[in-house]
Amino acid sequence: MKNLFILITTALTLVVSDMTSQELKYPETKKTNQIDDYFGTKINDPYRWLENDTSKETANWVSEQNNVTNQYFSKITFRKKIHDRLTELWNYPKQSGLYKIGDWYALWKNNGLQNQWVLYVQKGINGEPEVFLDPNKLSNDGTIAIQANSFSKTQKYFAYATSSSGSDWQEIYVMSFANKTLLADKIEHVKFTGISWLGDEGFYYSGYDKPLNEKTKYSAKSEYQKIFFHKIGTAQSEDKLIYEDKEHPLRYVGAGLTEDERFLILQISEGTDGSEIKLKDLLNKNSNEFITLVEGFNINASIINNIGDQLLLYTNKDAPNYKLVGIDTKHFENKNWKTLINEKSERLDAVSTGGGKIFASYLKDANTTVEQYNNDGRFERKINLPGLGTANGFGCKKNENEFYYNFTSYIYPNTIFKYDIKTGESILYKTPDIKFNPNDYESKQVFYSGKDGTKIPLFITYKKGLKLNGNNPTLLYAYGGFNINITPAFSVSNLLFLEKGGIYCVANIRGGGEYGENWHKAGMLKNKQNVFNDFISAAEYLIKEKYTNQKMLAISGRSNGGLLVGACLTQRPDLFKVALPQVGVLDMLRYHKFTVGWGWAVEYGSSENKEQFNYLIKYSPLHNIKQNTCYPATLIVTADHDDRVVPAHSFKFAATLQPAQSCKNPVLIRIESKAGHGAGKPTAKVIDEITDIWSFVFYNFGIEY
Repeated sequence: MKNLFILITTALTLVVSDMTSQELKYPETKKTNQIDDYFGTKINDPYRWLENDTSKETANWVSEQNNVTNQYFSKITFRKKIHDRLTELWNYPKQSGLYKIGDWYALWKNNGLQNQWVLYVQKGINGEPEVFLDPNKLSNDGTIAIQANSFSKTQKYFAYATSSSGSDWQEIYVMSFANKTLLADKIEHVKFTGISWLGDEGFYYSGYDKPLNEKTKYSAKSEYQKIFFHKIGTAQSEDKLIYEDKEHPLRYVGAGLTEDERFLILQISEGTDGSEIKLKDLLNKNSNEFITLVEGFNINASIINNIGDQLLLYTNKDAPNYKLVGIDTKHFENKNWKTLINEKSERLDAVSTGGGKIFASYLKDANTTVEQYNNDGRFERKINLPGLGTANGFGCKKNENEFYYNFTSYIYPNTIFKYDIKTGESILYKTPDIKFNPNDYESKQVFYSGKDGTKIPLFITYKKGLKLNGNNPTLLYAYGGFNINITPAFSVSNLLFLEKGGIYCVANIRGGGEYGENWHKAGMLKNKQNVFNDFISAAEYLIKEKYTNQKMLAISGRSNGGLLVGACLTQRPDLFKVALPQVGVLDMLRYHKFTVGWGWAVEYGSSENKEQFNYLIKYSPLHNIKQNTCYPATLIVTADHDDRVVPAHSFKFAATLQPAQSCKNPVLIRIESKAGHGAGKPTAKVIDEITDIWSFVFYNFGIEY
């Protein structure tokens, strides 16, 4: 095998050049004369017919594209080696943290290569774990996954939602805890739901009406989400309607109870940004109406829990980096809100409760720090973590004194610690049994300047001994949107790249929430171009500092990150050798017309608004492909059951990019069957997909794995 720290020899370069220059014959994609008028601007959409995901014509196109892609991969001789090594790396026991349910503890485990994680319960902390629910037995191929799940108040019942083939559509089932048998209760037509129990009587959930057309349910717009209460032992048709809003079909609504089951909280949003909160005091039998605690939708806010009559509200109202306030439910007007934890210079990323304490998780340059407070908001201690990285799982019930949390980083496999609330001591509980020596690798954080001078953090991870000769294979990843934080996490997929001398880089670009709401707003709506500029600047930094060069640099992103990659490869096709837009939002003029895409208009804007159309058209990846241009080697990744970002985005992008390509770099689309946006994807399919991605990267870098 070639040492990746040494320049590729001339002979190898010639061989690889011959491999990558193979002629690819793409299927001819039919064009139609579809022209749309946006405020006087005419836009061609010749591949509109590919939006019909149930037509025979689209199915034939998918089959033809997959044939071309499969033929291409069949010529990569080392593909099986990558698959075998990924399988070997993946095959180690994994476990979640434990959480207490009465006298029992619950935890999720995977023996290594199981398609889905298995739920176990054990009597007491020293009890023997026993299988409670094994999702792998729900299907023959592991494509049924568990989503929302919850034990009832006294653990009499367990309710869980399943999704099939990666779809967002789910069904809810109920089990008896004592004998692990399935009850007759079944709830259909739910999506983006929680399960919140009222004692052992029943639970609240979010549901939709039955889709009008079963064939189009994976692409049709989802409207009129409602809240229902299901009583155990009854049919779904008898479920009580708790809340609906007939005036606003395009809103999400979720329901949850405080720990003491006193307050029923409704969390309402018009999209992915902005909150409205309503609540009902279930102890007040004289009130059947919800009161509005937080009027929507100018701020983000959520109820954490209650302490008697006081509700704990996590919010960015007058605090871009977030704060915690206490609200007296007898005097809930804004003027009576009491700040418990003030805004700091770092983002307050999450708040939880347990053992009569409040736990505040902060982000300092995208790394987790955690502080413990009493219920009055008085600081008690900072929790000592193993190092720089990501920690989560803080909190438990009010009467408990300990909990189990997780810690990870780019070179620190996910590890479980037990935390004693009274003493503040963290004790190592479970270390993964993986053959990986972190001392062989280095992960550091640097800061580079964006196009406008903004300082942006960049994590760089590689094998120790790396030489900055400008020739190292490098993959750059980012997300940049929806107030979502990208924080350090260990990945065996990346380990395969690292152990072969690759450099894995993650840029915390604007649009995310790493530095609070101001950082988010600097990369949304009319400021979205900042996101692409930041990513391009990260690539330029890596080249300038001689980590890599344009011929050894790949870019990757999923979902909104797929949009990022699509925009950057069309804006700077010269800067990257390989581009991997995965399940991406690529048609910025029509994304809002499918499933729940309407919810992203608060982040992106809408083509139905003239001002917003004018900036969307400037970066929409689909609409900025130029003919006779040399684009990077591009592998577009999507799935047939993706009803979050419908596959039409990727279909139309591939159909447009293939004939525009002027050089020998391939433009392929990989369309997974019985899979969706990513959640719940079985291990076997994950390994297959990552095998193809790394094979494509190595092959187009000219490196024999």
